[in-house]
Amino acid sequence: MNTALTTIPLSTLGIGSVCQIVSLNLQGLLRRRILDLGMVPGTPVQCIRKSPAGDPVAYMVRDTLIALRSEDASQIHVNPM
Repeated sequence: MNTALTTIPLSTLGIGSVCQIVSLNLQGLLRRRILDLGMVPGTPVQCIRKSPAGDPVAYMVRDTLIALRSEDASQIHVNPM
């Protein structure tokens, strides 16, 4: 199966949806911070809540609630589960 055809940006995930991280297209300190929070390839992520304005979005990662800006979440590619 070609995973490139099934990956979507994390920012497009609907509330309650679960996915698995495939890749991160982030650089520098932001990339390091995201990796330190446990958002590494293979990790399951669930979209928990979106703010009324749509930004930021809360995601459950390894039993921790993490809020990400949509701009940053769009650089994280996932496979829906």
